[in-house]
Amino acid sequence: MLYLVGLGLADETDITVRGLEVVKKAERVYLEAYTSILLVEKEKLEAFYGRPVIVADRELVESGSDDILAGADKADVAFLVVGDPFGATTHTDLVLRARELGIETKNIPNASIMSGIGCTGLQLYNFGQTVSMVFFTETWKPSSFYDRIKENAQIGLHTLVLLDIKVKEQSLENMARGRKIYEPPRYMTVAQCASQMLEIEEERQEGVYTPDSLAVGAARVGAPDQKLVAGTLKELSEVEMGKPLHSLVLLGKRVHDLERDYIREFALDKAAFDANWAKSYASS
Repeated sequence: MLYLVGLGLADETDITVRGLEVVKKAERVYLEAYTSILLVEKEKLEAFYGRPVIVADRELVESGSDDILAGADKADVAFLVVGDPFGATTHTDLVLRARELGIETKNIPNASIMSGIGCTGLQLYNFGQTVSMVFFTETWKPSSFYDRIKENAQIGLHTLVLLDIKVKEQSLENMARGRKIYEPPRYMTVAQCASQMLEIEEERQEGVYTPDSLAVGAARVGAPDQKLVAGTLKELSEVEMGKPLHSLVLLGKRVHDLERDYIREFALDKAAFDANWAKSYASS
């Protein structure tokens, strides 16, 4: 059996009891380590599980899936995923490959950022499409996220923006030269995300959002040092929220007064928040 085991959002103790039982009896245990990260080191996981853990980077998961699945028709293999196993489509590919080989699979779910973002007090059924924000470069500034936000905004829904992480990435030069040299890990911040959003709005000029649009920045959701900050995109483009991982929610117009009361507690400037709300959201 191939087990896909959700790990939750924060540390080694977030695994479910059922998931931990699978890990303890599996012949091999892999940790997917590129779509997201836990907030603890692999060694802490191994100490808690009492088992060695094999880190599965993008190359292994996407190109070496046969190595992961080897022998899974005769013994149990556990594939650990931060959050929920099906929070990223990459893992449906692994299941399909297992099916082709006649290997049974079982999913053990857990909390993901898609549900965990409810910690902001924003009602989950008022969210539209989730979008991803990648690191911009001088020559590459993809803006497909803007069109998805526009669709959400047209029906008044909030947008969860997931922020880019770069783990075990090669520079273009090293890739071209075939050198297995990797760049240091990078994790996008709320401030970088808000700045890039404003840059694209300045370029597109479609008024999907403005520097005064309200948003909530979230850092380390589910961890003891979780941090939430509410403010305008302009304010969030200058905020410091500490260690990764970060996410951002852009408020839609279909926002309830209860949601307002909840997020107001996290406002950088409550007077400015109230004024902005009265101007842009109160009549929605």
